Amino acid sequence: MQEFFDRPDPVPGRGEVLIQVDVAGVNPLDHLLRSGLVDGLDGGRPFPRVLGMEAAGTVLARGEDVNGLEVGDAVFGFALTGGGTYAETTVLSAPNTARIPEGLSATVAATLPVAGTTAVDVLDQLSLPAGATVLVNGVGGGVGLAVARLAIGRELRVIGTGSTAKREHAEAIGVRFIDYTAEDVAAAARELVPDGFDGIVDLAGGTSLRTVAPLAQDPRNVIAVGDMSVPDLGGRFVERRGDRENLERSARLALDGLLAPVITAVHPLSDAPAALAAVENGHTSGKVVIKVA
Repeated sequence: MQEFFDRPDPVPGRGEVLIQVDVAGVNPLDHLLRSGLVDGLDGGRPFPRVLGMEAAGTVLARGEDVNGLEVGDAVFGFALTGGGTYAETTVLSAPNTARIPEGLSATVAATLPVAGTTAVDVLDQLSLPAGATVLVNGVGGGVGLAVARLAIGRELRVIGTGSTAKREHAEAIGVRFIDYTAEDVAAAARELVPDGFDGIVDLAGGTSLRTVAPLAQDPRNVIAVGDMSVPDLGGRFVERRGDRENLERSARLALDGLLAPVITAVHPLSDAPAALAAVENGHTSGKVVIKVA
């Protein structure tokens, strides 16, 4: 059950900052946290809990041992200690928070902690040369489109799989799209890349991952973002880096247009349940955010 309630402003602890939330990102991880399937990731707090893992806003107060962030700074980052971001105020982990550079909006910044840094991480892990081919399995969501855009910026050839509703946004950024509802993914991919893919980024998991994994030239270059069973197929799970350095790097890429998110819906805080439902059902293309302030 989801409901709104009043709470006092959280008190930032050691290594935390209290922020006034301007924009919160909405991610599939949020409904997994709500379900209790990944208990402990956001501080292990008991229910009821505030959902949301990423936000952009303004620093209101600092806890002890916070360096590089001052009251009044516009920042973005991760709420890793259970404060949640679907709220007017929350606490962020200072080592996982960065200043928003001039010229970057809070709306864009709020999409970077999860989707932006994940895109950087998977492509760094693959480390493919220009001209290589990469398959983004599940290209239509916020992370998938971020991976695709950044890969194209690195001069990679990008093939992406998704449902019919995801085609428009994927093709708009230069992805060669395979509609899994209308064609055999493996056959279509082999026709496009007969010798196999140099790398595969999987965002779908399950049976879909098992369908595309054999299409890689080297199974070690299959990187999964959500399915922890990928080592059984010879692949690897993404190595995540959510620190300030990676956030700052993602922000620079966004400013340069190489990591510009496809934001398809902006909801008010009062509409947060609908925003989360849209992401949970898997039909939303691009990134969904909640405008709080």
